[in-house]
Amino acid sequence: MAGLVAAGKNLMLSGFTGTATYVSLHTDDPSTGGTNEVAGGSYARVSAAWGSPSNGAVTNGSNIAFNVPASTTIKFIGYWSASTSGTFYGSRALDTNQTFATAGTYTISAGNLSESVA
Repeated sequence: MAGLVAAGKNLMLSGFTGTATYVSLHTDDPSTGGTNEVAGGSYARVSAAWGSPSNGAVTNGSNIAFNVPASTTIKFIGYWSASTSGTFYGSRALDTNQTFATAGTYTISAGNLSESVA
């Protein structure tokens, strides 16, 4: 059986990127409900501008920059439908934990956040 072709995968990703329009930071595994989201300071979820899916993959089309409060270690990012509350769609672990002794900015550069359908 061949499974989904690129057009089918791209269609699935278009649905994801059309609804998972906000990205969050998490201090530990958010599990299935989006727990452990960073709080405090001027932290807020950030709107994600996704590129067009191609060959079953999609990346962020522009930088995603977060304000991170002091004394925070981020370990995961999450995907949401809204800037507050909303529906949680899932998460991914960072390649390397990021620790902020003082308040700072965590930026995911354009093209560095990707999702795909296998």
